[in-house]
Amino acid sequence: MRNISLQETAVLIFANSAEADARYKTSIPKPELFHELTAHTLKIVKQSGLPFFHISEKEQLGNTFGERFSNAIQSIYDRGYENVITVGNDSPELKVLHLAETNKQLKLCKTVLGPTLDGGFYLMGLHRSNFNAQLFQKLPWQRVGLFSKISQLFRANKSTLFMLPVLRDIDILEDVTALLHFARRIPIAIFKILVFLIKRNAHFLKKHVPKLEMRFITFSFNKGSPKLLLLSQ
Repeated sequence: MRNISLQETAVLIFANSAEADARYKTSIPKPELFHELTAHTLKIVKQSGLPFFHISEKEQLGNTFGERFSNAIQSIYDRGYENVITVGNDSPELKVLHLAETNKQLKLCKTVLGPTLDGGFYLMGLHRSNFNAQLFQKLPWQRVGLFSKISQLFRANKSTLFMLPVLRDIDILEDVTALLHFARRIPIAIFKILVFLIKRNAHFLKKHVPKLEMRFITFSFNKGSPKLLLLSQ
């Protein structure tokens, strides 16, 4: 965790350690990938010039994802900040411009969301007046429809929403395959690990998993993405 001189806006990196991510995201059991993802996120956040705090599973408090996430956000407000920008470590397409635009919109009294393709979000920016810990904890974290529900919550509170571009995040092996089509948007170190993962799994999937069925279940990922479990038939 790191703190520098207080400013109006701070960034919360809500991300587990690489070892914890490798245990939770069982289809991607490679800690090196999550080390690189966290390093990339830290690099981008540092380049933004905003004060930041990295809260991993070692500092998180609460029994559920909603409790841990809400408590982490509240802890930043408790330090005196008016705005919090939350990000995870699983969006390799995250850029400084996303943080800069979020900070700009927060100063215009808007709430910011960066949606992901799976119905979650990779970034959220909100003022303390738009944060209600109890309501946040009741949101359908890691379930389909989270983005819709949290958008409804903000609109019900009369918040003006600003939407960032949709990005891809990494929760399962299929996300890895999708990201390989956008090599120019991700760091080369991460790209190389993604290629390795696909090559390593290609032969096994072809030989042992002739048909796949996708089902949504809940799991403790870093943010609001649903977990896809692949089951052979």
